[in-house]
Amino acid sequence: MRQKSFADGSFEKLRKRTRKEQFLDEMEVIIPWKELTEVIESFYPKPTGAGRRPKGLERMLRIYFMQHWFALSDPDAEEALYDSHTMREFAGINLGEEPAPDETTILNFRHLMERHNLGDEVFRIVNEYLKALR
Repeated sequence: MRQKSFADGSFEKLRKRTRKEQFLDEMEVIIPWKELTEVIESFYPKPTGAGRRPKGLERMLRIYFMQHWFALSDPDAEEALYDSHTMREFAGINLGEEPAPDETTILNFRHLMERHNLGDEVFRIVNEYLKALR
């Protein structure tokens, strides 16, 4: 866990946890992130010497899930990552070290998921995982 800063809001004594925070905390535990990233990994671009380095796969997958959970378009997802500390924390983004993925990066990841029909496979794995928890 990284050190808290003023930007984290760690000095707010009277702050109430929101439903969004509670929901994302539950999803952190429920969703089998490791298994899902393994399904997508072979399709995800590898870093090369030229051009921008791809963002972390799990980070992009988490953003993809938040787009579905909160009905966010690609531009809205980028905006939400800058606007919401809770969503940045869930995605593992520290604005003191790097910018949030831009809407084009988010769009490219969504298109990768659609092009290889990975959304259906991810949904199937999550359903199997949830059935096993019963």
